[in-house]
Amino acid sequence: MISHYEEQTRKRISFIILILIFGTFIAKLVTLQILDESYEASAKDNYLRYVIKYPPRGEVYDRNGIALVQNKECYDLMVISKDIPKNGFDTTTLCQITNLSYKKLKTRLSSARYTPRSGYLISKYLTLEQKLLLDEINIPGFYTVSRTVRNYPLNIGGNLLGSIGEVTPEMLARNPEYTIGDYVGTEGIEAAYEKVLCGEKGLALHNIYTKGNEHDSIIKAPIHGQAITCTIDAKLQLLAERLMHDKVGAVVAIEPATGEILVMASSPTFDPNELVGAQRGNNYMKELKNPRNPLFNRAVKGRYPPGSTFKLANGLIGLEESVLLPQNRYPCHQGYTLGKIHVGCHSHPSPLDLSYAIATSCNAYFCYVFRNILENRKFGSVKKGFEAWREYVESFGFGKKLNSDFLGESSGFLPSKAYYDKKYRNAWNALTLLSLSIGQGELGCTPLQMANFAATIANRGYYYIPHIIRPDSQNTLNIDKRFSTKKYTMVRKENYDIIAQGMWRGVNVDGTCRLAALKGWDVCGKTGTAQNPRGKDHSTFISFAPLHNPKIAVAVYVEHGGFGADMAVPIATLLEEQYLTDTITRWDLYENIVNKQINYKVYDRVQK
Repeated sequence: MISHYEEQTRKRISFIILILIFGTFIAKLVTLQILDESYEASAKDNYLRYVIKYPPRGEVYDRNGIALVQNKECYDLMVISKDIPKNGFDTTTLCQITNLSYKKLKTRLSSARYTPRSGYLISKYLTLEQKLLLDEINIPGFYTVSRTVRNYPLNIGGNLLGSIGEVTPEMLARNPEYTIGDYVGTEGIEAAYEKVLCGEKGLALHNIYTKGNEHDSIIKAPIHGQAITCTIDAKLQLLAERLMHDKVGAVVAIEPATGEILVMASSPTFDPNELVGAQRGNNYMKELKNPRNPLFNRAVKGRYPPGSTFKLANGLIGLEESVLLPQNRYPCHQGYTLGKIHVGCHSHPSPLDLSYAIATSCNAYFCYVFRNILENRKFGSVKKGFEAWREYVESFGFGKKLNSDFLGESSGFLPSKAYYDKKYRNAWNALTLLSLSIGQGELGCTPLQMANFAATIANRGYYYIPHIIRPDSQNTLNIDKRFSTKKYTMVRKENYDIIAQGMWRGVNVDGTCRLAALKGWDVCGKTGTAQNPRGKDHSTFISFAPLHNPKIAVAVYVEHGGFGADMAVPIATLLEEQYLTDTITRWDLYENIVNKQINYKVYDRVQK
């Protein structure tokens, strides 16, 4: 049994030990926080920072798995203004590494002071070598953020693929998920499928320890943008761009059975790699000042008179309205003449039936057809006949946006009754509008609409809305169902059969586009020479092949290219041969077209 004295002694000893422990702890705190300044400096060197982790954008592949758009790593140099040394730093070395002028660096550092605790962008698109040099000099307050930049391995499809640019204030207002400094798609596929390609940003807690040690704690991992497969055939796109070299216009090719766009080439174009990196701004301004406007996608935005290719539309309407029979013969004496009205035509046998009129592209024949449509007694008046005609034309996909998945698509122009009432003060008739019979006058179409019209004839009366992206195997892209829905026109299949036979004759028997013939492939086509008040006529051609179970439909438009057979037909022919046979045999034709020079004074004159 413990005595009272022993119990008291033990309590005193325990109390003394406890006092010693607390005393030692307090002394250590005093030493750390008051006496030893090295710990204070060390604490200042330890700090945390939230860093955005940018995801790589999704890659883009062609229909055969060829890479069209890939990623390569680059770095942004950021600064936190409050952490910049108060006694200054080596600005000369920093400017040399980043290729920034001292003036630009000073301006950006001044701007950074408005957000002293947040990272502010100083320089972007830095290489790995530049990043390592910056790490070596290790200026307090400055740090690099890893991200990716686009790379276009084939250097094709500038207007088609689009480009990446910094988010604008307008976009920030509409899309709160973006922040200043984010990159977004600005044109083409990059813009149309931005939400799929961009991925999701991540977030990390960046911890910097003493002696330069760093550590990232991932709060949210970035999610890689989804890769997409587009409908384009890279080999065919490359060929189209080569054939359109030094020319102004566009080429569009479509797979009729699906509406998938095989080629979308606008000319002149640009190397998409030039709109990437530190020189993007300078190169963009250079292209913007080019009088031929390579940044303008003529394939979907250009508005052109379709010329004689539009005669097929009038033929279809005439057949459907029963004011035209295939055996109907009309005369042509170097054109159509009525009083003071004269629509000229080239020399060919006369009179002629529908098949031969299509094959030879007779202007007079379709003047008769057009008048018969508008003056049809069943309508009661020419104006009502015109409105019925317009409804047919609109069903072919003209005069409206086709509602493709490509941004910036133009509707072209299809004049209305109200338009002519205003223009002619209600005093007009079929003769007033006679130029529409041969695809001239106010009518305007995009190359995409013309290619879609060729696909509609190939399908004998329907089309799928042209589109640029293919669904993946799991359809995670959620491709709109409208692209797999047939859009029927107002003309029956049997009337398309008649028109298609005329197009086949024009290529394979005695027409204006015999150069387009490919042995064993039953190519069908229709030339167009669109009048141009500002110089040489435009050359155009629409085609599909083969006659039955068609695999490709093409529209070519070459500004100032002359007759349809001069420029547009050879280009379409070489594309169809490449796609259908996987080879080109007519290299003489290829060399002739590639080296063909066209005088574009209308574009190249000095802009004042």
